[in-house]
Amino acid sequence: MRDLVARLRAYAVVDDPLAAAAATVALVVVGNQPFYPLYLHAIAGWAAWPAWLTLLSTPAFLAVPAVARWNSLTGRLLLPVVGVANTLLAIKALGRGSGLDLFLIPCALLAAVLVRPRERLLALPVLALPFLAYGWLGGLLGAPLVRVSPEQEAAMLVVNAISVASLVTLIGLLVAGLLDRRAAEPAAAR
Repeated sequence: MRDLVARLRAYAVVDDPLAAAAATVALVVVGNQPFYPLYLHAIAGWAAWPAWLTLLSTPAFLAVPAVARWNSLTGRLLLPVVGVANTLLAIKALGRGSGLDLFLIPCALLAAVLVRPRERLLALPVLALPFLAYGWLGGLLGAPLVRVSPEQEAAMLVVNAISVASLVTLIGLLVAGLLDRRAAEPAAAR
């Protein structure tokens, strides 16, 4: 297990600190993805089978560090794009009532904090994507693949809200660490 963790840490190494933050978030998501369907199975039983479809995005999340090493901005923007796509897939699988729309919040946050001021214009389409997904694309998905009881839906909402809060906290801690490092740098090095 230590070897696997060491390999993942080495894989996440990217020279650009913002891209390294994106790589870290992406790998945390990859590490948690297999557990998400298990949580939902505990809540909804076999009705949660579509949650396994969210694993289809795992290779794209896993690609973020490699893409970031190739092109920092592309890697950084890939993360919120994949996050939005995964969220839409999950909404189609389980429905909006389970609180899956909440995952668009960290996607918007990532699109906002992973770009430098000179890159903001280029990043605007990615920043708009979570809002478009919420307001327009999500409505086009139609009925979910399964229906669950209101109690199961409410329990899924709690799991999703806790997951989103955890993800936003992780992003906040990573960005705060970057700001601390930047503040500690001599002004000439910036």
